[in-house]
Amino acid sequence: MKSRVLAGFAAVFSLLLVTQAVAEVIYEADPMERFTGGTPRKFLGINRIARENVSFDTSKYKPGSIVVNTKERRLYLVTEEGHARRYGIGVGRAGFQWGGVHKVTAKKINPDWTPPPQMRARQKGLPAMMKGGDPENPLGTRALYLGSTLYRIHGSSDPDSIGEAESSGCFRMTNNDVEDLYERVPIGTTVYVLR
Repeated sequence: MKSRVLAGFAAVFSLLLVTQAVAEVIYEADPMERFTGGTPRKFLGINRIARENVSFDTSKYKPGSIVVNTKERRLYLVTEEGHARRYGIGVGRAGFQWGGVHKVTAKKINPDWTPPPQMRARQKGLPAMMKGGDPENPLGTRALYLGSTLYRIHGSSDPDSIGEAESSGCFRMTNNDVEDLYERVPIGTTVYVLR
């Protein structure tokens, strides 16, 4: 009896080791890409950079403002004196980063995406327009429009792009994070973009 129990434990342990080895090969041993509830994190849209409330130097920023720190690849929503809600973001790739101060001039749920002509010239095969709600739409589930620019803070269905410098100047967030931010900021919010 004792030997059968030990054999059973050994079989389960071996199976666990094989499962872990397969997961490490598939996900290149990245602990954030491991299975969560039977589904890989990247397919669940889970952000590698969790949002959190942090201490923040608010001497230059009023509560309610957004501060985008391009170098850190973080967005801060100033919540009160000395504190902010921090989110991970994707930023513009080299040559597409910018700085300045703008206001949120529009907010849209499931925004349509119309790539500008310059982008369509650079990236052949882009559609003239993609309807909001399409899972392939790169603006995700929410968008905050910045001033009269073509730039936005928007969602993304590609959580692996968060923390990277890959965009054409927009700031990407996971859909969960942009939905959280969207509910917290009104039109007219000041956005500081630091390079």
